[in-house]
Amino acid sequence: MRKALFTLLALAVAPGLAAAEQLATVGKKTVDRTQVEKQVKAQLVDLERQRYEILKAGLDQLIAEALFEQEAAARGITVEQLQKTEIVDKIPQPTEAEVQKVYEANKEDLGDTPMEEVKTQINEFLIRKGTQERMVVMITELKKKYPTKVTLKAPVIDVAVGSTPVKGNPKAPVTIVEFSDYECPFCRRVEPTLAEVLKLYGPDKVRFAYRNFPLDMHPNARPAAEAAFCAADQGKFWEYHEKLMAANDLTGPQLQALAGEVGLDKKKFEECVASKKHKDAIDKDLKAGEEAGVSGTPAFFINGRMIDGAQPVEKFKEIIDEELAAKKG
Repeated sequence: MRKALFTLLALAVAPGLAAAEQLATVGKKTVDRTQVEKQVKAQLVDLERQRYEILKAGLDQLIAEALFEQEAAARGITVEQLQKTEIVDKIPQPTEAEVQKVYEANKEDLGDTPMEEVKTQINEFLIRKGTQERMVVMITELKKKYPTKVTLKAPVIDVAVGSTPVKGNPKAPVTIVEFSDYECPFCRRVEPTLAEVLKLYGPDKVRFAYRNFPLDMHPNARPAAEAAFCAADQGKFWEYHEKLMAANDLTGPQLQALAGEVGLDKKKFEECVASKKHKDAIDKDLKAGEEAGVSGTPAFFINGRMIDGAQPVEKFKEIIDEELAAKKG
């Protein structure tokens, strides 16, 4: 890999060497590698993450092939026969109720299209989904029979929890740090996923920190973030946070109304908001996010491993389970 891709390593381990390497001169001014890497850090972080995901996908494919080859040999059959017996033949045909459920869930996108016109496509979708799920189960079972050790390491970025309240045990082996925006629809969409993840693992295994990354396109996001800090001053951060995430209106009057709903002292809250007491804290969150390579919301760091966007529960579980296993190891 080219040296530019080791941005984090270069900055953390050998800043002196990076600073000494001049990449351009403009008249009397010089431009060194540190300046360039800082300028494009978000892109470099994203590039390194993409490279890891590509490598991991290729590795997973080769691991799956090796597992099926060994199991097929053990049974004295071909890989194709094994896949037919253990996967294809075990996928039930979708029921009418299952097809109807998918149709109803996608009605907004389908418009006036009758179900009969898309029934075949929905059936095919459900069969593909069932096949993928059965494949995952089969690979998991085979890994127990044929011990599999993966040494490919995901890129890790050092991200602090910030100054907002944190959910969970400080000694929990896994820490999730989210950079989010109260006016971001994708941030709101992922809230139920986060709740499910935290409930699934519990506070002794996973702790959660929310950090602010209000985007310029969302004018009410920063005032909402400052208001949330003011709620934290009165010990009501998470209650107020949940109200903000559920609200369609984040203008000033509504921020005050939500404060009343969670039982905040109105005068103290209004004085705190008016004084912009927590402006610097929001700025620190933004800077920390930018330095970690965040360019949009939501962005998550699970023990420093980045997840970009509103991903499903399975994506969180995959990384959390790997981190928990690594801690045990």
